[in-house]
Amino acid sequence: MKRHLSALVTVGLLAVVPVLAKSKDKPLPPYILQAHTVAVVIDPNAGIDPEDPRANQVAQKDVETALLNWGRFQPVISPVEADMIIVIRKGHGRLVDATITDPRQNDRAGVINPTDNGIGVGAQRGSQPNLGGSDGARYPQGTAPSPGSAPPPQSQVPQPQLEIGGADDSFTVYEGKVAKPLDGAPGWKYVAPDGLHSHNVPAVDAFKKAVAAGEKAAAAQKP
Repeated sequence: MKRHLSALVTVGLLAVVPVLAKSKDKPLPPYILQAHTVAVVIDPNAGIDPEDPRANQVAQKDVETALLNWGRFQPVISPVEADMIIVIRKGHGRLVDATITDPRQNDRAGVINPTDNGIGVGAQRGSQPNLGGSDGARYPQGTAPSPGSAPPPQSQVPQPQLEIGGADDSFTVYEGKVAKPLDGAPGWKYVAPDGLHSHNVPAVDAFKKAVAAGEKAAAAQKP
């Protein structure tokens, strides 16, 4: 088991490189500055932590509430209707962690409504479309990858797994209204401990600053 775990850690270190995005690193792509609607989804590769099974759902709601309070973008449920997609993932604080797969994490109600306590959702439910991005480093518990091999496809049945990487919270922005958007390059990314901390959500604050800087830079380029 120790040999298997060592192999998993090695693959994780090669495959997962945390990046803290800063607005000065590169200009924001136009789709972010021109976007009106945004869908917040849980990373399809994120497993459920048995010690905090609703961590990703709570973070998803916190991000949507912070976006509503900002007022710059309108959150929507369906990523098909969104100009951009924000993919969130709560960190586990550990490089390798035992989690449980659950493809239903992104099956949600059909409407987002502001409420006095944050947001409310409608009553209709449905599964999310295939967004891509299914190449995360995840392996059924008790197994180890062979060198150069790809992770097995995600099972539709919840099962134990070893999840590599994801020690910190992540907030990643992709272009919407394209086929399999999560297979494309992210337009902006923020990875940090407690980046999705409830209520204050530092990742959204950092994104606000990046958008403000991007808008200022775009205005300066106009004749």
